[in-house]
Amino acid sequence: MNVHAAVTDDVLDLYRELILDHARSPRHFGRLANATHKARGINPLCGDKICVYLCIDDNARIEAISFDGSGCAISVASASLLTDAIIGLSADRAETIFSAVTERLTDGGKGQPGNIDVELDRPLEKIRALDGVREFPSRVKCATLAWHALRSALRQDAQPATTE
Repeated sequence: MNVHAAVTDDVLDLYRELILDHARSPRHFGRLANATHKARGINPLCGDKICVYLCIDDNARIEAISFDGSGCAISVASASLLTDAIIGLSADRAETIFSAVTERLTDGGKGQPGNIDVELDRPLEKIRALDGVREFPSRVKCATLAWHALRSALRQDAQPATTE
């Protein structure tokens, strides 16, 4: 057996488990009572609906984040991973991460996963769990929905974010 293939399979299994764990037990789920920013996201193709809530302090730092809504396992897991990754960061850094993650998952990444860790203050290894959706183009929109809602919340867009 090829050792590299075994390691890759083990990593993929860990990522699948991470996605299932976040889908079954999402972190930071529910409305944030003291939200200063919020935005809805809608994926019209599959019906996923996510709302992201942020509490941004006077220093433009995200001191709290949550989400609610309904959707497939990928969209819920992605929203949960997003909340874990973004809490405590500056709004500017969150925008940078939005760009890196959405590029990583879409054609903007030219099918290559790249290394988003180079651009970030802290490793976001768990975000790599979403890499598998690149193999299923219709699922990419599920994985990026919460990220688009995050960007809309940061920019205080009035219109719901969409994956279209």
